[in-house]
Amino acid sequence: MITVITCTYNAEAVLQRTLDSVARQDYVAVQHIIMDGKSADGTLNIARQYADAENTHEVTVVSEPDGGLYDAMNKAIRLTKGKYLVFLNAGDTFYDEHTLTTVAKSDVNGNCGVIYGNTEIVDADGHSLGMRRLQPPENLTWRSFANGMLVCHQAFYANTEITKTVAYDLRYHLSADVDWCIRVMREAERRGLPIVNTHATLCRYLDGGLTVKNHRASLIERFRIMRKHYGLMTTIYKHLTFLFRQ
Repeated sequence: MITVITCTYNAEAVLQRTLDSVARQDYVAVQHIIMDGKSADGTLNIARQYADAENTHEVTVVSEPDGGLYDAMNKAIRLTKGKYLVFLNAGDTFYDEHTLTTVAKSDVNGNCGVIYGNTEIVDADGHSLGMRRLQPPENLTWRSFANGMLVCHQAFYANTEITKTVAYDLRYHLSADVDWCIRVMREAERRGLPIVNTHATLCRYLDGGLTVKNHRASLIERFRIMRKHYGLMTTIYKHLTFLFRQ
C-alpha cells in the first residue's frame, strides 16, 4: 500500500483536481488521507463527497484545528498504513494515472528508504510552466540537498517505518520539508536502505506555494537547516555558488 496525504485549508478552488488525480490512479493499494485544518469554505464538503464516492482506494477525512501545515503533516503521518507515503497537497496532482504504479515497480528490492523522481510546474489553471528548475540527481543522498532541494516534496516517497520516527520540526514554519527530507534520507542511510530513482516525472506541482509567497523568510530558514546538517563553512560556500547559479 502507498499512502497519499493531502493537507488542506480553505482549498475549495483547487482541491477537486487533486482528488480526481488520486481517484484516477490505476494502482489499487492506496490509502488517501485528507487532513483538513478546519476549513471555513466548502473544502470539507468536497472531501467528504469524494470519500463517499471513492470505491477503489481507502479514504480517511479528518478536519480539526492544527498548528499549521507541518503540524497537520505530523498528524497525518500517525495515521498512515502504507509502506511508503507521499504528500500531494491541494492543487497538486500526479503526473498521470500510472504514477503510483511507476513508484511501486521501482521498489525492486522490496524495502527502499526513499523513491523519488522529477516534477513539472503548473499554473492555477493546470497549464504547464515547464519542468522544475532544480533537477533530481542520478544518485540521491542526504548530502545532495547541500546543493538545494533537488527533489520536490511531492516527488519524494518515504518509507513509512522511517517517517514514524522522523517528525517535521515545528520550529521551522516555511522549510521544515527540507529538513525532514534530509533527516529521512540520513535515517535511510543509517538503516542501509537504498534511495531509488524512478527516472520518471511523478507530479505536477502548483506554482506559488507557501515558500514562494514568503521567499526571504524561507531562505533564512533554509540557511539555518543547511548549517545544521552540513556545517557553517559549507553552507556559506554553497550559498555563494547559488548566487552565481541564479
